[in-house]
Amino acid sequence: MSDYQPSDIRVSDAEREEALAKLGEHMSAGRLDIDEYGERSAEVATAKTRGQLLGLFGDLPEPKPAFGRPKGAVAPRQRGFAEKVAPVAIPVAAILAVGVVLVVLKIGFFLPVLFFFLFVNGRWHGQDRRRDQRRWMRHERGY
Repeated sequence: MSDYQPSDIRVSDAEREEALAKLGEHMSAGRLDIDEYGERSAEVATAKTRGQLLGLFGDLPEPKPAFGRPKGAVAPRQRGFAEKVAPVAIPVAAILAVGVVLVVLKIGFFLPVLFFFLFVNGRWHGQDRRRDQRRWMRHERGY
């Protein structure tokens, strides 16, 4: 009994149709001209394995056929540095700005920051408590 590689798995008609649709997207984007699209479409129609289909997309960026992914699923996207830092940087910058203003006005820095964190903490836990109460009420009612 020989081991099959993922590229040796035979393709279905639905996978061929998906590959044709992806080639159409590349032609619409201008990556393929009509002749290349025709040649690759003919090869899609005669492809027997996933490896043969994926070979047709070797020189093309996404979208590519997504074997085994649920319909509508999108390939995971790498988050950039700004997307990772922005959710933290904006609140920190706001706190620092408030702190600088308060120090300049000689009101002090610690007390307003303490109240800010208590407020945020109370809001988060208050929302959790309300959500838990709603879940408990749905559970009690049987739905």
